[in-house]
Amino acid sequence: MIHYTPLSESDIYPIDEAAYTNRKCVNYEGKTVFVEKNTNGEYQLVQLLSTDPQDYLNEKFTPGTIIP
Repeated sequence: MIHYTPLSESDIYPIDEAAYTNRKCVNYEGKTVFVEKNTNGEYQLVQLLSTDPQDYLNEKFTPGTIIP
């Protein structure tokens, strides 16, 4: 079976619920993103959820970016 979706495999079939305790879905710069709280208390961008291909070319939404 082939399943086409903008979500990652781990979002559909989660591995372990404890691995996602620091992860949140937030609205940043008008876009929906997943962020994860790191050990410094800062939020790091994990994934951008968008259907607009131009959003993925914007450096603000690069995975690993620290969200202020």
